[in-house]
Amino acid sequence: MTSLRGLIESWWTELPHATAARWAALFFSLHILTLLISVTATQAFLAAATVAYLTHLLRSRPTISFPPLKLPLLLFCLTTLNSILWAEDPAGGWVAVRKLLLFLILLLSVNLVASARHLRALFRGLFFVSALAGLVGTAQFVIQYHNVRHLHPDRVYYYMTLTRIHGFMGHWMNFGGQQMLVFTALLAFLMMSHAVIPSAARNLALLRGGSPRKDQSKIPLPRLRDRNDMVQHGKGKGLYGLVMAVVATALVLNFTRGVWLGCFVATLYIVARWKPRTLWVIPVLLVVAYLAAPSMIRRRVSLAFHPTDDPALAIRLEMWGAGLRMVREHPWVGVGPENIPQVYTQYLPPGTTPIWGYHDHLHDNLLQLAAERGLPCLVAWLWFMLALGWNILRIRGRLSSERWVADAAFAAWLAFLAEGFFEYNFGTSPVLMVFLFLMSTPFVAEHLESRTRKSSVAGPGSEGR
Repeated sequence: MTSLRGLIESWWTELPHATAARWAALFFSLHILTLLISVTATQAFLAAATVAYLTHLLRSRPTISFPPLKLPLLLFCLTTLNSILWAEDPAGGWVAVRKLLLFLILLLSVNLVASARHLRALFRGLFFVSALAGLVGTAQFVIQYHNVRHLHPDRVYYYMTLTRIHGFMGHWMNFGGQQMLVFTALLAFLMMSHAVIPSAARNLALLRGGSPRKDQSKIPLPRLRDRNDMVQHGKGKGLYGLVMAVVATALVLNFTRGVWLGCFVATLYIVARWKPRTLWVIPVLLVVAYLAAPSMIRRRVSLAFHPTDDPALAIRLEMWGAGLRMVREHPWVGVGPENIPQVYTQYLPPGTTPIWGYHDHLHDNLLQLAAERGLPCLVAWLWFMLALGWNILRIRGRLSSERWVADAAFAAWLAFLAEGFFEYNFGTSPVLMVFLFLMSTPFVAEHLESRTRKSSVAGPGSEGR
């Protein structure tokens, strides 16, 4: 009990000193730790963090930091609002407006994550919660497979892919998208969080008032940090390896090919950053894994190359055709956010009956935004996304430590874009919230490192001035 109390007290001291800011940081931390458990709970904590932070702003009037994405994000919001005004059903579009509030995650993360230790704690908490969700999903798969084999032994593949594992989420696409993003961050954490950054030793020596030695670039990074905050060899690293195994298993059993593609693209990037000479191993492992995989997984992969034989791909081809017709007829404002279900059949070829399935969105980020909100909104979104990726790479080059955070974010950015060609993941709140948090973390790391440099140069006690 004493040790637990001491642990809680030590983490409490990591939070901001001002009361309102401290509560805001606590609520924001709970928001991150419940992302994969409950949409209602995580959004409630996000709302509480926002209110507490606004209170802090009114009381203390601190300097506000925000990633350099304001203009494209503002244009995206304005073009979204404009498209609502021209929609056939404007009331339905306000769902999209509420989702715009999720971008507050970028603001809150940069201003409320108080230290590198706090940031690493949020990552680790997210990893363990993802493993818990993965265990739940794996149990769901075992139960479902047992029932299907008993009731429909001749149609196992059909029923196992008709409804899939979803963890704590209400839908398998939400579960798969979240696990994909956490997988990319966890892979970067395992491969690169213990890597030595040559400039780190030199910068630390300068901050301490010393002079860099010729051999300081060879100093092992654990000597420069608290060992409790590192991925350690042996027991600690083995634990995270086990977490990775659970998350990866859940991703495979999720049977979502867009998610698999996102994981593949992210893995290529991380391995290329880690040890580029080992990239050739990945295709070899994929071939071996495919040959050794159960028949359901091999069939799932092979059907991706035969769209007409796969209902999931056939319906996407139909949707993309309808989406292109929407863009041609409404290039400036689209048909309106959340209006596609109402008008979908109007954009099918005459006499065509829609393929049975889900038609509420077009399963593609680019087409969805262009068809819903018009080409100007799509341009603003592309600007936002490209600015996000470019700034992450820029920050990566500047960081002296925690560079793995930038690599994790950029890998997640790549995975999100890759999956987004086959799924409207930008419009799915559970996935979007995880994405926005991961995208904010390089800006957090840069902000914290800049603050540390300034306080070190100013001397002891400068933070209280």
